[in-house]
Amino acid sequence: MNTSMNDLRIAVIGLGVRAYLIGLAHRPGQGSRVVALCDVDARVLAEQVQALGGAKQVFFAEDHRRVLDRPDVDAVLVLTPDHTHEAIVIDALRAGKAVFCDKPLAISTSGCDRILSTAQQSGSRLYVGHNMRHFAMVKLLKQLIEQGAIGEPRAIWCRHFVGHGGDYYFKDWHAQRRHTNSLLLQKGAHDIDVIHWLAAGSGRLVQGLGGLVVYGGVSDRHQGQKSANWLDPQNNWPPLAQTQLHPEVDVEDLSMIQMRLDNGVFASYQQCHFTPDYVRNYTVIGTEGRIENFGDISGVVRLWNRRHDYAERGDHEFPFQAGTGGHGGADELLMAEFIRFARSGGHTQTSPVAAREAVAVGCAGATSLRSGGMPVQVPPLPSGLIAYFAEGQR
Repeated sequence: MNTSMNDLRIAVIGLGVRAYLIGLAHRPGQGSRVVALCDVDARVLAEQVQALGGAKQVFFAEDHRRVLDRPDVDAVLVLTPDHTHEAIVIDALRAGKAVFCDKPLAISTSGCDRILSTAQQSGSRLYVGHNMRHFAMVKLLKQLIEQGAIGEPRAIWCRHFVGHGGDYYFKDWHAQRRHTNSLLLQKGAHDIDVIHWLAAGSGRLVQGLGGLVVYGGVSDRHQGQKSANWLDPQNNWPPLAQTQLHPEVDVEDLSMIQMRLDNGVFASYQQCHFTPDYVRNYTVIGTEGRIENFGDISGVVRLWNRRHDYAERGDHEFPFQAGTGGHGGADELLMAEFIRFARSGGHTQTSPVAAREAVAVGCAGATSLRSGGMPVQVPPLPSGLIAYFAEGQR
């Protein structure tokens, strides 16, 4: 019988918007429990400590190194802002902890490579939270491709309509390049990773265009923290009516990249932060047909595999349904996979190497669009690191 004595003991570093993962990680007697918390905000830290039963039940600190020093911590969830991932993850790996790092892995390609090298050198297990690989829609697209429904994939297009983008990404640290590099990482890393997964390849040549085309024209800026009513769907429309944006906004609100993958597949990704709706749309075109999703949490994937004029509903429809919990049930699957992996290693649906490749393409895309669209080569990862992670970090 499993008791709390057999639980994986988890520390959570960073108690911001992703802190709801604590509820998925804290399952005393069912395989995992949260034993330590860390955040630089003392008020937020105190609230989460109380939610877990108080100081007698959970250790807490504002310095992540105090958490990593504890022998009663087996694994760590790193849920801090993007620019802090590299240093904290490296510290945790060197401390011998199994690490869950929220995406993106880092905000530079070199930062990702340093993390992967540290994981190999330390032997500590590394997992990256690309929860979209657990989306019902994405798994259905992957299944249809592997079944040969469209022949060999040759082109993949993703359009990402980021509704409420002005609220979520232009009122806090996300708006600053020094904290995100580009929203091609914060948001696009998910979709670039999915494109790579569906295509069974990685981007090697990237060309991008884009800019700060709307929110740069909003003059109403806050001087401290964003207000309590920062998300107001009724009044924050149209986008130029936004108020209380971050005083420093230097990331793009419109980004478009094209890429050539190492296996000859071509792909494009378009991200817009001032649309009225919030949805991702993928189209995969193969040598014998194409598939496209309508809805990304619940909806249908349509398949066209006969020659005819446009048929709105396609030749076949495949419905998919969200599970319960965050991101259509994907977060529950993500955390369960990490807990299993932290205990025994082995292959996972997500991949640290793939997470690095997503960041590398996003960085190349940002460099390209900021230099007038000049194509940028993505540096390859050393073959030794690829081989190490392919073996499952056992």
